[in-house]
Amino acid sequence: MSTDSTRELVPFRLSIIVPCYNEHYTVLGVLDALLALDIPGKEHEVILVDDGSTDGTRALVESLDDSRLVRIHHTTNHGKGGAVRSGIAAARGSHVLVFDADNEYDVHDIPRLVTPILSGRAEVVYGNRMSGFGTVHPSLWHAVGNKAMTLLANVLFGSAISDLHTCLKLVPMPLLRSFKLDENGFGLDTEISAEVLRAGFRPFQVPISYVGRSKEEGKKIRFSDAIRCVYVLIKVRGRAVTPYGKRNRNLTPLVQTSTT
Repeated sequence: MSTDSTRELVPFRLSIIVPCYNEHYTVLGVLDALLALDIPGKEHEVILVDDGSTDGTRALVESLDDSRLVRIHHTTNHGKGGAVRSGIAAARGSHVLVFDADNEYDVHDIPRLVTPILSGRAEVVYGNRMSGFGTVHPSLWHAVGNKAMTLLANVLFGSAISDLHTCLKLVPMPLLRSFKLDENGFGLDTEISAEVLRAGFRPFQVPISYVGRSKEEGKKIRFSDAIRCVYVLIKVRGRAVTPYGKRNRNLTPLVQTSTT
């Protein structure tokens, strides 16, 4: 395990990846809020990945004019995981955060996730929806299912996280790019968390706000995705696991603050 004296010191720059499929009702509001985000003294970029939308989303996104907005368009639908992976490949930041285009999450929570990174308190930060902090779950099964999958991940990897499937995962770019990610659907959320835990990292958890949509309102996750989640957790656990005390901290560079 590396010490702070051997870790690279880099400027903090946040890459926010927004995977989008047929979200023309909400995408402009989300992008406007992300571009207006204020992280004092810190740069950020927004990478919109239109995953083969057929509802006019692409035309709406093309109307925006901002140098910090990167647009990627898939001609066909690759799945959320495929869209996020395209965003990761294009990202230029020191840290990456995925933010859904469906307005379930609150942009104003992002600075609260960044703060422990800038202060040196954390290496990876997760937004925790299960803390009851301004949270609406669309159904009992949604909440119970997430808790069950989170428990399974904790048993498999000896961890103690509270929200396996939160979208808001703030991960250093070197760590993220060290993973072998191959999921194209919603399983990528599970795969990223499983790889973080397998590499010996334990996310710093911050309460966030969440208002989940129902199936009728456009929620795309189905029971088959839960089955895939179990498969992904077992698949990743089949590889060697690094203990927390032996994690490679060189994959989580120190970031420069206003005082450095």
